[in-house]
Amino acid sequence: MSTRKTIRCSLVFWLLTSRLLSMMAQTPQNYPANYASHPRFRALVVWSPHAEEAHIQFSKDALHFFRKLTYGEGFLMDTTTSLRPYVDSLQNYHIIVMLNAQPQDKKEREAFQSYMEKGGGWMGFHAAAYNDQNTHWPWFNQFLGCGSFYCNNWPPQSALVECDTTHTVTRSLPASFVVPESEFYQWNPSPRTNKDVRVLLSISPKMYPFGIKDIVQWGDFPIVWTHTRYRMIYLNMGHGDSGFTDATQNLLFVNAFRWVVSQHPQGNPFEAKK
Repeated sequence: MSTRKTIRCSLVFWLLTSRLLSMMAQTPQNYPANYASHPRFRALVVWSPHAEEAHIQFSKDALHFFRKLTYGEGFLMDTTTSLRPYVDSLQNYHIIVMLNAQPQDKKEREAFQSYMEKGGGWMGFHAAAYNDQNTHWPWFNQFLGCGSFYCNNWPPQSALVECDTTHTVTRSLPASFVVPESEFYQWNPSPRTNKDVRVLLSISPKMYPFGIKDIVQWGDFPIVWTHTRYRMIYLNMGHGDSGFTDATQNLLFVNAFRWVVSQHPQGNPFEAKK
């Protein structure tokens, strides 16, 4: 193809593309798609490479999962193994996703608490919420809306869960389904006893006795919930390399992520600008 013909084809392509974009900009409001011209929001994903091996496995799979969600630059994602470099810039993020770690020292904890109390967004998995008598951070229990770690099943196994399908996060999920194998934490007191907590997913009582080596015999067993006084959601999945092998659970993760972001005080970035 000659240079002149190549230039002519490029010009035609550019004109057609410009025309298409112009038509999209003038499309009536009932057009079904909402295309973004730039990234919609920023996310900070925090993980530790020094955690338990199964928690590291989950975190590496999660990083891959969330990176795939950025395809097309729908949002900007930063990853870090320490919250310390971000303590003065957390307000720049619509959501902080903690995969297997939580704020450790006084400065990190104060920055995270301030961020959340000013409308920040948080999505936490499994060990990101683990706390016991050695944690020494009372506000964190208040934030989670429950007591400390109480017990768990072992080894990791799949579980039948029951779902509150009336919430935005879970309305596209079945009322009950089987989640991939994991170690699940039970809390005391249960988050369900907190009037400001809404439990979205629980281990079904049909699972009892639950476990092979370490067996949970009874008890209230929420594994996904949101504390309604904060823009947050906690998901207890996060142990091992099976966390992203199930389409239903993946849908739950995406729904949860989108929901936290959508509640940003400055507006829902997924909605078309008027």
